[in-house]
Amino acid sequence: MNIIAKYLIVIGIVLILVGILLYFNGDKFSWFGNLPGDIKIEKENFKLYFPITSMILISVVLSFFLYLFRKLF
Repeated sequence: MNIIAKYLIVIGIVLILVGILLYFNGDKFSWFGNLPGDIKIEKENFKLYFPITSMILISVVLSFFLYLFRKLF
């Protein structure tokens, strides 16, 4: 089997599992996006939201899982 096909299958399974988790427990993740370091600027006709800390957290978690995936396969 092609290595790209394996990656796509694993990514698809992970996305499905994350979707199910968020669907049934979405209210428990309300802290995500409101972390210290996330930039929110709200004015009358302008809103800016730049989740720096949330993006760093996602990057660390994904890097960890990819590291584990490479070690196991």
